[in-house]
Amino acid sequence: MRYIRPVPSATAPTPDDWSTRHSVLTTAQRTADLINALTDDDPDPADVAAVLRAYGETDVDLSSREVTEMRASAALLREVFAADGTDTAAAALNRLLHAHTGRLRLSSHGGTTPWHPHLDRADDAPWAEWFLASSCLALAVLLWDRRRPPGGTCASPSCGDVYVTQGSGQPRRYCSRRCATRERVAAHRRAKRENL
Repeated sequence: MRYIRPVPSATAPTPDDWSTRHSVLTTAQRTADLINALTDDDPDPADVAAVLRAYGETDVDLSSREVTEMRASAALLREVFAADGTDTAAAALNRLLHAHTGRLRLSSHGGTTPWHPHLDRADDAPWAEWFLASSCLALAVLLWDRRRPPGGTCASPSCGDVYVTQGSGQPRRYCSRRCATRERVAAHRRAKRENL
């Protein structure tokens, strides 16, 4: 789908650009950032709220209970990123769409936004339901459009963050250049020790 505009950087888009803030790719990136923020055993609600605000959400005041529920959604979504291929990612998404989303509907949030699709059950759905449903929608569109998994899990044993795959070419293995460099340096050092 050619209308999916790439986000200029890995950081969140500017809050005043609605179309970029709510693009499929940006929603998928928000999903990855939230999953990574919710990975800690006891994530701080303020840190999770900061991620949501960075992606343009307003009136974000999360309770510990809401963060716990969002962590459960993040664990389910991690399955899509951990998939070893397109068929596995599609099967994971199909399970999530079947079990955890409502019917596809359009919303303008009472005329305050342009019309856009929602899979949560209502505009005032709980944060965890909204997070899971909007993430499933974005990840499904990326898989459909690109015919491959929408992302992956960092191959660095010391990381485990998820990432969104952008562009074509060789499959990505690491969430960042930092992790890729760290692993290359570690492999080089191991090879050097073995050759002594």
